Amino acid sequence: NWGNRVDTLHVSDGWNTLKTFARKEGVMSIPYERKFRENSRIYQFAKVMLMNADCHVIMCPYAMTDGAARVIELSGSDKMRQEVLPRLISSDPVESYISGQWMTESSGGSYVSRTETVAHPIDEQSNELGPAYLLDGFKWFSSAAEGNMSVALARSESSTPGTGGLSLFLVPVRLPPFPTPLSNNILLHRLKDKFGTRAVPTAELSLNGTRAWRIGAAGAGVRQIAPVLNITRVHSSVSSVGALMRCLSLARAYAAVRTVDGGKLLTAVPIHMETLARVSVLYRALAHMLFGTILLLGKTECGVASKAEETRLRLLTPTLKAFAALHAVSAMEECMAALGGQGYMEETARGIGRLIRDSLVEKIWEGTVEVLAHDLIRASRGQGVEEFCQWGQTIISSAPKKTPAIAYLQQTLTELPTIFRKTLNPLLPRSILILFGHVASSLFLLEHAIWSRSHDESKAETDMVVFERWVGGLGQILNEIRSLEEGVEERIRVNGLVVGGTVSDLENMRTKL
Repeated sequence: NWGNRVDTLHVSDGWNTLKTFARKEGVMSIPYERKFRENSRIYQFAKVMLMNADCHVIMCPYAMTDGAARVIELSGSDKMRQEVLPRLISSDPVESYISGQWMTESSGGSYVSRTETVAHPIDEQSNELGPAYLLDGFKWFSSAAEGNMSVALARSESSTPGTGGLSLFLVPVRLPPFPTPLSNNILLHRLKDKFGTRAVPTAELSLNGTRAWRIGAAGAGVRQIAPVLNITRVHSSVSSVGALMRCLSLARAYAAVRTVDGGKLLTAVPIHMETLARVSVLYRALAHMLFGTILLLGKTECGVASKAEETRLRLLTPTLKAFAALHAVSAMEECMAALGGQGYMEETARGIGRLIRDSLVEKIWEGTVEVLAHDLIRASRGQGVEEFCQWGQTIISSAPKKTPAIAYLQQTLTELPTIFRKTLNPLLPRSILILFGHVASSLFLLEHAIWSRSHDESKAETDMVVFERWVGGLGQILNEIRSLEEGVEERIRVNGLVVGGTVSDLENMRTKL
């Protein structure tokens, strides 16, 4: 091109094959056709979870496409619903669209209030999909850069600071008939050199008079994009739990064939099976919490959720994402170690190393644990926690017998509203999220154990044992919360010394203590 920019992003045939496979399996069409009503989301995510380990994070662009489809379904213009939505949710790989999600900027990261991209309104033409704008700015971390479109935040109300001046936009990556992003004044500067998820093309983009159409009301961008975040956070949780499922299955299979001590299988070694049992309990807790939350999402989307269920979904979504990301990777590392030296080898461990590297992003993407903890605190305002506790008490009251584990869970549930009222303590949000996640997953496990017993399931005894073992972990996080309630200001001061102090600072601190 005689020295001119091309900005064409090439992806491998393997990546395109995976995208085609996922489309044909209906990962985008199932939740929007809603043939199974509120259970459609369960069907979709069960498929996604089974695909997760082998599909090299192909679900990352589909997570963002899913979120974009939902926001257009809820807030898009009639033309967006008619022309764009059918392509986003299509199971036809030829006709379908992939959408990115462009929010992250170097000035703000997760804090979208610092968004610097600006949107200038322009005169509309007859073929516009909505109110037309030109965007100017730099998007620092833009996944699914090979997609057909993206949803993006930009500052349309320059006189309004913070998030109040942000609007949400549909941005076409290319304008017909030209095949590259240059046709819409989008420059692909470089692909990010990431620790994991390397299969996903993530780019630094600049928008230089890029045509876009506003979704929803001006200045309501953060509210409009909330459905995107809710769906992508569930996708993130499915990725964490699905990766753990694969690692655990490999560790189980290896234990059944690996011999030690003159021919004894690892399944006969108590200390080895103790480790695998501990990981299995965690996996079950995460899986039940995951699909319990997914059912609430399906009910909400189909309009059959009660107000209390909608509130519970709002509390559980950030909690689930953070809780799964926090626990899954360390359990995957245990599975790797359970294979011994074979677990560390790429050619024999069947992708455990890649799954660990890829899963680490879930602690960051769509909010770190700390960011999600503050989101949970915001969601807890009002009577949400009390309503959650009422739901929990209903499950507990349906148990045929109150065991010590059930009594302990009930006592913790009673304390929960009081603990949430302590959120002015700046040290507590993360610990409160972990506690809430542990309580919620315990309730889902108990609910399943009660169902299992009432239906005379063969694994009913095991299901109750899993619940009892999992509830036993509540004590540690409760003790952590109690320790963080004392001497808050002094602890904050000492934290500064521990993290960034000099040797003399630490010596002086030790002397004072």
